[in-house]
Amino acid sequence: MSTPAKGAWTPALLTALVAAGTILSLSMGLRQSLGLFMEPLARAGAVSAAAFGFAMALQNLAWGIGQPFMGAICDRFGGRLVVAVAAILYGAGLASMASGGALGLYLGGGLLIGLAVAATSHGVLVGIVSRLASPSVRASAVSILAAVGSLGTFAVAPATQGMIERWSWQGALAGLALLALLMTGMALLFRRAAPGAADSTLRPDARGAIVTALRSRPFVIATLAFFACGFQLIFIATHLPNFIALCGLPPSVGATALALIGLCNALGTLLAGYLCQRWGNEPVLALIYLLRTLAIALFFTLPVSVESTLIFAAAMGFLWLSVVPPVSGMINGLFGPANFGTLFGVMFLSHQVGAFLGAWLGGLAYQMSGSYTAGWLALIAVGMAAAALQFWGVRPRAERLPSP
Repeated sequence: MSTPAKGAWTPALLTALVAAGTILSLSMGLRQSLGLFMEPLARAGAVSAAAFGFAMALQNLAWGIGQPFMGAICDRFGGRLVVAVAAILYGAGLASMASGGALGLYLGGGLLIGLAVAATSHGVLVGIVSRLASPSVRASAVSILAAVGSLGTFAVAPATQGMIERWSWQGALAGLALLALLMTGMALLFRRAAPGAADSTLRPDARGAIVTALRSRPFVIATLAFFACGFQLIFIATHLPNFIALCGLPPSVGATALALIGLCNALGTLLAGYLCQRWGNEPVLALIYLLRTLAIALFFTLPVSVESTLIFAAAMGFLWLSVVPPVSGMINGLFGPANFGTLFGVMFLSHQVGAFLGAWLGGLAYQMSGSYTAGWLALIAVGMAAAALQFWGVRPRAERLPSP
């Protein structure tokens, strides 16, 4: 990675990294642990697997639709108030899920948490850090943020499973709601970029930025391929615990698998950031889609055991959020950081349409057939299509802008 210029790691940037990393860890850790509640909710007769899958699909759709708006607001006014309010919505959504029934699940686990995640995830937090970082350290700062943010799942997933077993699924959701409120305090640490800071003088122009981006071939190709990322990851996050339970493995294996995804994700994200500096953003993004799909195909075709599940989780974790450095590097390199939140939100909407279909169709396929076979085959087909599309869209090296 590029060597920071003297004074580039300013106190404001370091403070923002700590705050954003903590918020991202909590937000992603909480959201990716929700799949652990499918089995106890279904066992208690509260909701069906299809209803739970639809709620998670609704959450991802709300996240995707809300992301461009949250990003544009933060580009224009800064992220402190938006993130603080979103943290309160997050807690309210988890508490609503604890009330039981389909309405609480759809409203809380679907709509409220979806909107909350839109303001407490990469689209907003990477934008905050990017605007505070000089070009010499921006890629490094984004990679660090994405890596630290992935560690939340490593801690939250086992803690969630422990609360479910020791208390109840309602008590576990109440505990997670209190944890979500911690993000409010961290949001107060954010500051706007000072005059003269990196690219702080560029005025955000959401409409103009979107028009320009939609005329960019690399941006459009990456946006289309991003559909597969959401389709694959949210299917796995939502349905993997139930799938391995159907294979006769204990619930603790599902929690351990989700935790392992979070731990390995930190290493994979840092490596992806390094490779982007050497190879460029688009080749790394294409390689991630290919390797992720190959891992899914192997897990589906081989017998499911504790060992194969944990190896699969480690491989998927290594490739989970490793897309963040190449995607953010592409946006910053092509358009600069002034409208990052808006443009990431537009691209992320494609991701979340895929996530909606992955969560919903996975639950629906299981409900109709009693098997996840159709879901796994769909993951492989969509992933290979995305890898081919992204490889086709790789520009000659001479045409690429260096990652800032």
